[in-house]
Amino acid sequence: MDPSSGARVAAFFDLDKTVIAKSSLLAFSRPFFQEGLINRRAVLKSAYAQFVFMQSGADADQIERMRQHITALCAGWDVGQVRSIVEETLHDIVDPLVYKEATQLIADHRAAGHDVVVVSASGQEIVAPIADMLGATQSLATRMVVADGRYTGEVDFYCYAENKAVAIKQLAAANGYDLADCHAYSDSATDEPMLAVVGHPTAVNPDRALRKVAAQQGWPVLTFSDPVSLRARIPTPSGTAVAVTAVGLGAVAAAGVAWYGIRRRRRG
Repeated sequence: MDPSSGARVAAFFDLDKTVIAKSSLLAFSRPFFQEGLINRRAVLKSAYAQFVFMQSGADADQIERMRQHITALCAGWDVGQVRSIVEETLHDIVDPLVYKEATQLIADHRAAGHDVVVVSASGQEIVAPIADMLGATQSLATRMVVADGRYTGEVDFYCYAENKAVAIKQLAAANGYDLADCHAYSDSATDEPMLAVVGHPTAVNPDRALRKVAAQQGWPVLTFSDPVSLRARIPTPSGTAVAVTAVGLGAVAAAGVAWYGIRRRRRG
C-alpha cells in the first residue's frame, strides 16, 4: 500500500540474473537426469548452456529456439513427477544462488507494505516454488498445456518479453495495483516492456542493450553480485533500501541442448 495515495503497490522481479545468479531453466538438469527424465548428454550440454548464459545471455532468436526445444522435449512428462523433483531439490539447488542484495530488496518492499511478484519465462512448476521460498506474494510464469496429468508439448502462455507486460497489466487490474506506483527489476533488454509498464523501473545487472536503454530513459541501475544461502541469512529491512523502494516448465536440458546447438552452428 502506498501511504501517500492509498493505492496498492507491487514490486515485480525478473528471476534469472536478477534474483538468482544462474538460469532457473538450467539449474535442475541434474535432478531431472537422476530421475530419468533426461540423459547424460543433455546434462553436459545444459552445463555448457549455463556458461554461455552467464557470459553473454541470449537474444530473442535463441530464446525462441530454446522454447521450441523445451516444449518438444517435455511432451509426455508426468506433471506430478516434475513438481515432486522440484520440491525435493529446490533448497539444495536454488538456495545458494539467491543474491543477498535481492533478498534485502524483497524484504524492504514487503516492509513497505508492497506485494512482491516474481515474473519469469521459466515454467510455473519451477517459478512458483522459488517465489514461495523467497517470500514473494505470487508469481507469473510460463504455463504448459496439461492433459491426463502429462505435458502435451504445447504452451498455454509464454511469459516472455511483451507477454510479461501483458501478464503484469492483467494482474494489476485484478489486484488493484496502480502501475504508476509500482516497481520492476530485470537484467535483460527483452524485459524492457515489463520495466516500461511501471512507474519505477530499475535495471539490475543489465546486459549491454538494457544498460543503453536505462541510460536513455534515466532508469536506476543496480549491481547484485553476492549469492548467499537463504538458510544462513534472514533479511531485515535496511533504511537505505527502504528509501530506494519509496522512490515450460523447467525443462532445463532442452534449453541446454538448444543453446549448445545454436552456439555450435553459429561458430561453425
